[in-house]
Amino acid sequence: QLQLVESGGGLVQPGGSLRLSCAASGFALNFYYAVGWFRQAPGKEREGVSCISSSGGTTNYADSVKGRFTISRDNAKNTVYLQMNSLKPEDTAVYYCAAALSSCPDTRDEYEYWGQGTQVTVSS
Repeated sequence: QLQLVESGGGLVQPGGSLRLSCAASGFALNFYYAVGWFRQAPGKEREGVSCISSSGGTTNYADSVKGRFTISRDNAKNTVYLQMNSLKPEDTAVYYCAAALSSCPDTRDEYEYWGQGTQVTVSS
């Protein structure tokens, strides 16, 4: 079965850091898939956080996380990462990764595979 599995979530204090991982199983991310990170807070719609192209040559970020979050990928490990620094309470959400057979898509519907999410809570 083709799956994406997120890990690395947890409880962190404001200003702290967390590194999320998105590991693929059943298929290879290498060369073919753009991977995006999304988040959804209670009562809110799922929003795009970041995306990285299949080659890793292109990245994008939501304005709310620009300068604080960094997306990267290691195709040899079939894994994409989201390094989150200077975390704020408003970053609290379930974080999802998703893969698409394209450059970073404009809409969520263009992502083919989704993980089940990992909870990130930023609180003192």
